Amino acid sequence: MKFSYSFRILRYVRDWCGVSGIVLLTLVLATGCRSKTALDANGVPYKLIVAVYEGDNPGETSKILGEVKPYLEGKLGIPVEFEKSTDYTTVIEAMTTGKAHMAYLSPFSYILATQKQKLVPMVAPALNGKPSTYVSMLFTNRHTGLHTMDDVKARAHDLTLCFADPASTSGHLIPAAYLNSIGLDTKTAFKQTMFAGSHYASVLSVKSGKVDIGCSMALVFDKMMREGLVHDSDLVILWKSDPIVESPICMRPEVSAVFTDKVRQAYLDMSKDAPALFHEYMSMYFPKQADSMSYIPANDSLFNGLRKIAGSLGDLTPTKK
Repeated sequence: MKFSYSFRILRYVRDWCGVSGIVLLTLVLATGCRSKTALDANGVPYKLIVAVYEGDNPGETSKILGEVKPYLEGKLGIPVEFEKSTDYTTVIEAMTTGKAHMAYLSPFSYILATQKQKLVPMVAPALNGKPSTYVSMLFTNRHTGLHTMDDVKARAHDLTLCFADPASTSGHLIPAAYLNSIGLDTKTAFKQTMFAGSHYASVLSVKSGKVDIGCSMALVFDKMMREGLVHDSDLVILWKSDPIVESPICMRPEVSAVFTDKVRQAYLDMSKDAPALFHEYMSMYFPKQADSMSYIPANDSLFNGLRKIAGSLGDLTPTKK
């Protein structure tokens, strides 16, 4: 019935509009049936769909991405759409199921995604031309009476522990690995282990006294201090990690390699072709270093160290008590 109905429409268009009308209708019908992430015959998206985590700064991130969008569209010659999420799990799913062509991922979310789907890392932030890094930290409210990790070990069974996002590197993977390395199994050693959902939420949960120990990346804590959301006197820093390699921007492998290189180059050129935009973006977390920041090409081997850490820990899902 559907095919018969469609043919009657085509005959109607032919009688009234001629061959050109049929061509136009065919194009309209084909566009209507095309999936959102469809690729043309050369493997180029009709519209580039980009998945982005914006859990910590949704308003600020949306504003800057609104400026990145026309920059990319001008460079690529196709529409660009940012699909924003408040958790990395959704971003990972978008990339592993083909709901997005490209994503901004944390190092750990990249590792988790590539366990299911090969991805092409394109670029990562750099400082003075070398891969940029950041650190994770564990902290507590001053009123807990905790001052060192030895204090934490002595009182762990009476303490609550808060991670950020499950796929966060500095807010989950690295602090969990450290705690396990000193004999504190994050599933069993604490009174309760939970996820706050974001770095901001983790910091604020500890500041308010709802949770005893939290973790986050130090860049977020510094940013929250600049915003007046937390003060240095509110928290005690119990531990800081070794440097962690920065986050990659990735593409799905079925997208044309030529087009992927074009996107990569757009990011590599951003600091010189759109310096105000790039400075604003990097200033979110690197206000004093933004002028020395850039993007550099990224490759999968950059994350082998973190991949080894993740593999040694197995399932990181907390056990609720």
